[in-house]
Amino acid sequence: MTRTRFSDPETAAANLARLGEISSDFVDQIVAVADPDGALASLVAIAETDEGPALVAAMEEDAVLRQRTLIVLGTSRAIGEFWRRHPAYVRDLVGERLLERPATEQEYRDWLAHVDDPDALRVGYHRELAAIAARDLNAHTTFAQSSAELSDLAVATLGAALRIAADEEDDSDLVRLAVIAMGKTGGHELNYVSDVDVIYVHEPVAGADEQRAAAAATRMAAAIIRICGDHTAEGTIWEVDPNLRPEGKQGPLTRTLASHVAYYDRWAVTWEFQALLKARYAAGDRELADAYLEALRPLVWKAAEREDFVPEVRRMRRRVIENIPAAHRDRQLKLGSGGLRDVEFAVQLLQLVHGRVDENIRSSNTLEALHALTDRGYVGRRDGSALEEAYEFLRALEHRMQLFRLRRTHLVPEDLDDLRRIGRSMGFTTNPADNLVKEWQAHRRIVSRLHEKIFYRPLLEAVASLPEDRLRLSTQAAEDRLAALGYSDPKGAMAHISALTSGVTRRAVIHRSLLPAMLSWFAESPQPDAALLAFRQISEELGDSPWYLRKLRDEGTGAQQFAHMLASSTYVTDLIRRAPDAVALLGDDAALVPRDLDRLDTEMTLAAKRHQIPEGAVRAVRRIRRRELSRVAMSDVLGRLDVTEVGEALTAINTATISATLATAEAAWTLEHDRPLPTRNAIVLMGRLGGHEAGYGSDADVMFVHDPVEGADVDEAKACALWIAQLIRQMLGAAGADPALEIDAGLRPEGKNGPLVRTFEAYAAYYAKWSDTWEAQALLRAEAAVGDPGLRERFTALIDPLRYPEGGLSASQERDIRRIKARVDSERLPRGANPNTHLKLGRGGLADVEWTIQLLQMQHAHRVPALRTTRTIEALEAAAAAEILSADDAQALIDSWRLVTRIRNGVVLWRAKPAESMVETAADRTGLAHILGIGQDHTEEMVNDYMRITRRARQVVERVFYE
Repeated sequence: MTRTRFSDPETAAANLARLGEISSDFVDQIVAVADPDGALASLVAIAETDEGPALVAAMEEDAVLRQRTLIVLGTSRAIGEFWRRHPAYVRDLVGERLLERPATEQEYRDWLAHVDDPDALRVGYHRELAAIAARDLNAHTTFAQSSAELSDLAVATLGAALRIAADEEDDSDLVRLAVIAMGKTGGHELNYVSDVDVIYVHEPVAGADEQRAAAAATRMAAAIIRICGDHTAEGTIWEVDPNLRPEGKQGPLTRTLASHVAYYDRWAVTWEFQALLKARYAAGDRELADAYLEALRPLVWKAAEREDFVPEVRRMRRRVIENIPAAHRDRQLKLGSGGLRDVEFAVQLLQLVHGRVDENIRSSNTLEALHALTDRGYVGRRDGSALEEAYEFLRALEHRMQLFRLRRTHLVPEDLDDLRRIGRSMGFTTNPADNLVKEWQAHRRIVSRLHEKIFYRPLLEAVASLPEDRLRLSTQAAEDRLAALGYSDPKGAMAHISALTSGVTRRAVIHRSLLPAMLSWFAESPQPDAALLAFRQISEELGDSPWYLRKLRDEGTGAQQFAHMLASSTYVTDLIRRAPDAVALLGDDAALVPRDLDRLDTEMTLAAKRHQIPEGAVRAVRRIRRRELSRVAMSDVLGRLDVTEVGEALTAINTATISATLATAEAAWTLEHDRPLPTRNAIVLMGRLGGHEAGYGSDADVMFVHDPVEGADVDEAKACALWIAQLIRQMLGAAGADPALEIDAGLRPEGKNGPLVRTFEAYAAYYAKWSDTWEAQALLRAEAAVGDPGLRERFTALIDPLRYPEGGLSASQERDIRRIKARVDSERLPRGANPNTHLKLGRGGLADVEWTIQLLQMQHAHRVPALRTTRTIEALEAAAAAEILSADDAQALIDSWRLVTRIRNGVVLWRAKPAESMVETAADRTGLAHILGIGQDHTEEMVNDYMRITRRARQVVERVFYE
């Protein structure tokens, strides 16, 4: 016993004793099945029935009966339980009753023709199910044949259930009712345990009252669902699912043919037409069913022409994946990546696209359709063969999982005993659990790879005329496929594909290998055409650069990230076009981490010092800035940076850029005048830059301050400082290959009417005599971060008493701030702008949040040192910690500030242009939702979240700022 595969030898020994005297061959065959313990337990249960001893004796005498029975019992305990209740049906496994070929639909209808009550139907159904399993497990039928048998048994069962329902219905003679099989039942590919999808259609007989007829049809339809779905001592058959009908659960259970046609003509969406691909007659009035199919099947092939076809197809697949619980994704056989749904979805999409003009590929069966798509040249032969093999394995695994308990499941088990049993039932004799999992994962990878390749590889063959796979996809068919996959200019896309793949160069070979995946990645975004064009332009620019070709060929992650950039962000694409070597950053996690200020300052300063001419030095600085903008933007698009991290990173880049440019300008003045600088220079960062909250579209708000050295000529010092400030603005703002950085000094004292540069003493005098409350408020964002350290320190000491006044604000100062804010709200909002959606000045927008915390800083920073910060979020958190704001109010303001800032950055990333208000066009909202990681299908949710979060923030502002 210890050498056998019984997991519980003691129980097995006891069970063998209960069987009585059986031969060693009998024992050896029990031990050889997938689940010896289960098979033996089921056999003992059968043997202890009245007919059991005779059955065991018959098995002892008949090796065929014995083998077939034990193989079934070793795979399905549920069938063993059925045979315990009805042991006579074990003898179905020999003689004429067990066909060694698939039974036909008519044979099943005949075998169930005489059942006259629901329990008899349940018994008859499970008797035939056991026979199908016996043929399947004993290798008399293939997976495809078994699935077709299960489907034919299902429609015969529906027919018998309708007959029973009609016998129970007094008004059944008033109406003609037809049952249409849908889904896997309609496609002749049903599982052992599955819902059976149906649609009901009825017509009153001539002269019948329509309402009475409809009521009778509804009762009979409901009775079918009840008969098949009820659980009794004889078990259940399966759930009948009528929810593919028009209007789903909200619609009537059955409707007339005219009502069906009217619905599909006017209201149906893409998935409903896709579902009709599987429709076939199941039960009831065949003439009515034929009329239904004749009326609606042609509509299937017009689905790809619908305006919403592409986005709806994308939404369907994404919705399936999003609805899988995270804990199940790696074990989902049906819906997960590389699962059954990927194959079925791919095949159906290709059918919908190309079946409009090619009737040969319109089969409702997945494998038959895949054969046809391959034979007709829409799928490569090797790809089609590999996909077919993977699909058959996955479906066979699904069948073995479900057979054990006859329960619906698509989760591959984690239990080792379960995996071992399933592995043995599928022919893995050594290490069955490990080898089963390895094989499953291998097929998953094949499906994942081919799911991309199956769509896009034939497009390359169509343009490159590559004969190796004998594809015959025409140019028009290729363009149809591109349009269906989301490309708005298929002809242009075909031209780009041709340019990228034509020829025999190493680059063309790599492009041919990579493009199927790239085209797939592009199609997941809102702008695949622009991405493909950019890919072509960048590839042509980089030519045969070894590092670029290696990046594409060898670094799957880098290539995928590259595709995501081109398809998601016009801003990043423009940066890459300016300098394609930025592609080298992708695929390397460390390379995508933003550089800190010290490192940037050192690199930019050293780069500038290598040039004698200031323009050349600043060009070098701007090149580094462009590279660093690319690094940050790429990380942002990939979702690796929080919005505050983006602000810090962009602030560091711009600060280092200004610092290196100041050093360059000072060196240029010294070189030109051949003497030391007559003044010390510093640059005070203001606004979003001073707050470490720079955005992609932000100017650099600054103030220039200088302090003449002892003994220097005051006029020369002033002229020197002005010359340096003007040169900085000129060199950083000049048009060029690298993005400009506009230096805006508008926040200086007296604004544009005041001098561009002032001495430290002039600032001190101005603030002492003329400074108003709003200027002190502006200084809350001031950071003296660039230039002479001593001057910076002195300037900070100068402005701290202004922005953090001792004792806080007076009542009149608070009134001034509130009055100015009210004027900003009423006067600065652009004419026609929506006050609910303006990102800066709208209700709950950036200005609301920032003015509120700035008021609190000026009121309380003298006693709460943590409030002495230029950063908005840091100040809000400090206010909450000091209980100046409640935690809920602070969080409401933080949530609004973060969301609005993300939207401002996201808009620039998406279209390379800023937006004053929440974007309104469908294309921009789709792109923004994509960039923000919300998902293209959730634009309405994005806008609703924005309105809700900013409305909540505005309520806090009105309570805290104005009261």
